[in-house]
Amino acid sequence: MIRRALRKAQALFQVHLAQVFEFRAEIYLWVFAGILPLILLGVWAQAAATGDYPLSRVDFIRYFIAAFVVRQFTFIWVIWEFEELVVSGRLSHVLLQPLDPIWRFFASHLTERIVRLPLVALIVGLCFVLYPEALWVPSWSQALSAVLVLALAFMARFMLQYMMSMLAFWSERASAIEDLWFVFHLFMSGLIAPLDVYPASVRAVAELTPFPYLIYYPATLLVGGEVPFGKAVLVLGAWGFASFFVQRRLWKKGLDNYTAMGA
Repeated sequence: MIRRALRKAQALFQVHLAQVFEFRAEIYLWVFAGILPLILLGVWAQAAATGDYPLSRVDFIRYFIAAFVVRQFTFIWVIWEFEELVVSGRLSHVLLQPLDPIWRFFASHLTERIVRLPLVALIVGLCFVLYPEALWVPSWSQALSAVLVLALAFMARFMLQYMMSMLAFWSERASAIEDLWFVFHLFMSGLIAPLDVYPASVRAVAELTPFPYLIYYPATLLVGGEVPFGKAVLVLGAWGFASFFVQRRLWKKGLDNYTAMGA
């Protein structure tokens, strides 16, 4: 059974890898669309040179380079794909296939990261050319911790958005929930500013949500900063499992509603 599952996973991975390579130009455009952290890098680097902040100019540069990398690997779009399938009725064809759609969405997201990697590396290299004083090489322990938290952040973020996409069974604009989510994500994840510059009360509230663990924690670990690694793993794991549980319940109820409408 395990061997059969591995063969299916390999075939699914190869199919989606071939598909994303066909559309790599579009993927590269999405990479450039995610350069907000690099724009803010210049803003905060200049602010650190003239103001009193807990981070130095070099610290800000390193953080936003790391945030750019993390953002590239935690960006999820499954809610738009699922919404389009439900609204257009094409989900009916997907349901005829002997595989839960979640695995197809997950495989497409995972393989897309492979195509992004060369361009992301090129942009990071260009940043170090522009800011050579910010060049750093994380230790093996720092890199391993950051990669593990980044992987958990990717999976938790995927499950959170996939859970929200189930609302497409009852609304034609389920993606509006993601638009609202992004407003909070923008300010509480560390995307526009590291949590170090926030007031203690604001940071305490932010850490009650999943947002800081999706950007700030993995980015800080990547640059060698000190954040509770165990807490990040537990929080991301908890949000991921909770989202999976809710998604399965909504999936069952949503399918009943979908088929009842004659789809």
